[in-house]
Amino acid sequence: MGDEGMKITITGRKVPIGESFTQRTEKKLSKLDKFFDSDAQAEVTVSQERNMKRVEITIRHNGILFRAEDAAPEANDVVDKLVDILFRQIRRNKTRLEKRLRDDAFTDNGTGMDQEAEETEFNIVRSKKFNVKPMDVEEAVLQMNLLGHQFYMFRNMHTDEINVVYCRRDGNYGLLEPNV
Repeated sequence: MGDEGMKITITGRKVPIGESFTQRTEKKLSKLDKFFDSDAQAEVTVSQERNMKRVEITIRHNGILFRAEDAAPEANDVVDKLVDILFRQIRRNKTRLEKRLRDDAFTDNGTGMDQEAEETEFNIVRSKKFNVKPMDVEEAVLQMNLLGHQFYMFRNMHTDEINVVYCRRDGNYGLLEPNV
């Protein structure tokens, strides 16, 4: 078909990236090429976390983000696991993604993939409306902590935009804000 695979960028954050890791990662990610056109971009980031290597893979394609991350003593082991996770994410959401991925993304070429296509429903089990009070980021984090929540939505008093603060796995906080 002459179709190139997705563009892959591998970055080491205070971790040297060897040629063998690069080749292995590119080979593993090529397993996902059947889902994407060549305009897809994969970003692989490796960082040191105590005695573990944390690997994060983000794939951008047609405005959709696919993301998986995990840590293990060896970065190669993490890549294997993450590619499997991404593969399952795509398979689980097959029907919703068909319009956005390659036309032939879900044709079974003798891989037996259709047997594992068990799509899950998006069951919204609770909907809540509330007033979004203007406040600064520090007040929003305080309010989130006082409520014992993992995230908190508020109107940023400095930008007048809706923002979300959240607890990160590493114990720090994150801020989500619209790109205006």
